[in-house]
Amino acid sequence: MLQFFTTAMRAPARHLTFRRAAALHVLLVACLGWGAAHADTPERLAAVGQIALVLGVIEGASLVGWRLAQIPKSQALEFLLVSQLRPPGVFLAEALVGVGRFALVSLAGLPVLLVMVLQGLIIPADLWPLGFMPFLWGVVTALGLTVWAYEPVPVRRVGEVVALLGVLFYLVVGILAGEKLQLWISGLPPDVGEWVFNAVMRVFQENPFGVARNWFLLRDGPGPQWPGFVAVNLIGAAVGLVFAARAASRLKGHFHDRHYKPLESTRPDQSAGIGERPLSWWAVRRVMEYSGRVNVYLAGGFCLLYSAFIVAGDHWPDWMGRAPFLIFELWGGPPMVAASMCVLAAVPAAFQFGLWDPTVADRCKRLELLLLTDLSAGDYWHASRAAAWRRGRDYFWIACIVWVALAVSGRAHWYQSLAAAAGGVALWAFSFAVGFRAFSTGTQAGGTASMLTLGFPLLLFALLQADLEPVAAFVPTAACYLPVRSGITWAWAAGFATLIAATVVVARRGLAGCDANLRKWLDANQGRRAE
Repeated sequence: MLQFFTTAMRAPARHLTFRRAAALHVLLVACLGWGAAHADTPERLAAVGQIALVLGVIEGASLVGWRLAQIPKSQALEFLLVSQLRPPGVFLAEALVGVGRFALVSLAGLPVLLVMVLQGLIIPADLWPLGFMPFLWGVVTALGLTVWAYEPVPVRRVGEVVALLGVLFYLVVGILAGEKLQLWISGLPPDVGEWVFNAVMRVFQENPFGVARNWFLLRDGPGPQWPGFVAVNLIGAAVGLVFAARAASRLKGHFHDRHYKPLESTRPDQSAGIGERPLSWWAVRRVMEYSGRVNVYLAGGFCLLYSAFIVAGDHWPDWMGRAPFLIFELWGGPPMVAASMCVLAAVPAAFQFGLWDPTVADRCKRLELLLLTDLSAGDYWHASRAAAWRRGRDYFWIACIVWVALAVSGRAHWYQSLAAAAGGVALWAFSFAVGFRAFSTGTQAGGTASMLTLGFPLLLFALLQADLEPVAAFVPTAACYLPVRSGITWAWAAGFATLIAATVVVARRGLAGCDANLRKWLDANQGRRAE
């Protein structure tokens, strides 16, 4: 076990990744502190707590889950699997290394939280939901994603059906029924109706986000909220242990499925879809191995209902719930929801390095083959663009639904919605240009990509809370947010033009030096010890 930690601490690449992750975490927590300082209502402070939980989940998935999911892709793992080390022990050791690094990153934000306590923004007990709970549920999420990646295809298909049923339950009961749930179940026998109502309320209240919301919304001390906090986190810890045990038992089987499972002669012929750009076909096929349809259905289903609520306005039926939509109105409303969808669409565009190969050794083997062909920089560009757009395009179309609803309802002019859509395209293009530049130079720009997808939205939020909208207009995320929030202003136009210019410059440099940079990177890394 100690050898795994020693190797992890000696790897220079991991040192750099850790320092960048810690610095980004401190910056994000500082932005949350700024938001807490300007939170004039308990609802806004509760939103800060829930955003902190979201950040913990994302950081855990990227620092722990992504690493664990990539391990079976390397054939070098076979040497460990045939050694005296048992496969479950190998997984648990790697998992503990990732969790330890995530813990250090989380602790890097503790000084900022302590400053918030000293300034009276939060009380000492708030360190539990702001510090501990995001870490715990980040680990649970990471292990859950790892289990999902390790499971056989038939199991994942069944799990996807179950998840879709859960999404349908959430949309119907949690969104459409909402606070009108008692009216919906009034036709049931009294005992059955009461049981159903209490069960649904427990599901929607006794979860991490419900606990975070109630903790800050009901500011009557931590005492009343403490039992729910302890219960939810004990359940989370138990679920995490189950996930860890399942993933440990599936490591060897998943490795064999990836590398030694025979190809079936009955599988459908896919050669017709390759066309004249085989690299693009392969890139799209690679990123769609785990399609993420459940997330798309959840986001799309909610935004469809939210758009209907926006268009209906005062004519929204009385027997349907309003409270879930009013919560999002408090958080920023349709502009925030549409901008969030644009950010999700830009995530695959920003994280380009992992598109091709997860490790330096695998990337070297891939480039040894590709650089012997007649592929040009344009081919790499097209393949990266096709894969990134295929992975993220659904979220952009979901954002378009919200913009159309704003225009139809009269809450925004049609040209404001059109400007926001143009800003969304510009944000995606800028994220892709930065991501492609990182791919061509071989830079593991996880910190830069995280800044694009997490840091900039929080920076925009902090600047707007400080009434610095002219400055906020130059944050890339503002291109798709401000037109439907504040209207089209000269500051937004200047920020939009700057974003377009920066995109052109970065894209031209990435294309111009792509082939040379790839060859330079291969020469520098070929034969280097894996880190």
